[in-house]
Amino acid sequence: MNASVSKNTLFLAQFAMLLAIEAIVCFTPLGSLPAIGPIVATLGMVPVIITAILLGTGAGSAMGFFAGLFSFIVWTTTPPNPITAFVFTPVYAVPGQNHGSMLSLLICFVPRILVGTVTGLCFHLFQKTKMKSILVYGLSGLLGSLTNTILVMGGIYVFFGQSYASAIQQGVEALLGLIGLTVLTSGIPEALIGAIAAYAVCYPIRKHLKHTVE
Repeated sequence: MNASVSKNTLFLAQFAMLLAIEAIVCFTPLGSLPAIGPIVATLGMVPVIITAILLGTGAGSAMGFFAGLFSFIVWTTTPPNPITAFVFTPVYAVPGQNHGSMLSLLICFVPRILVGTVTGLCFHLFQKTKMKSILVYGLSGLLGSLTNTILVMGGIYVFFGQSYASAIQQGVEALLGLIGLTVLTSGIPEALIGAIAAYAVCYPIRKHLKHTVE
């Protein structure tokens, strides 16, 4: 019983520490890194990826929920771009309408939650192969991060295509190209950061814990 309590306490302590880091990268400038030109790569998915690999798919998905919640708070209270805030929070009205859309909550929460799910499942699957450790960790982090970028931008196109194009003063026919450019210039750097963090942080920790248990 004591061993079980200790294990649960350790799990909660680790999750709480990663949650604190998630809050820091979401609510402070420390969560943004220069990528390409004026493009900024955010670190919001890194704690989610690390949680999924170290603590499991369920914990990673839960951390993804908190990442979505923190994002919702930021976009509702101090939106980085008020013009496009309606795609992440129903508090802001959709262009051409006098109210927001609850579909924005899908874009804000679901991709973040699935980052933890995809990362955890990929890591579990890749571990069963003969892939080198750097690929197991790196690909898990890479695919997890890309999940967020692709689903967020895809959700914007599917749910708010015309409204989003109008808000950024672009034709809807150019929207797919702009989304693709965002994935390349922002999503790819973020995915690479996720891959590097997954291996650099998780591999030595799991290796140390394995030796400690043995």
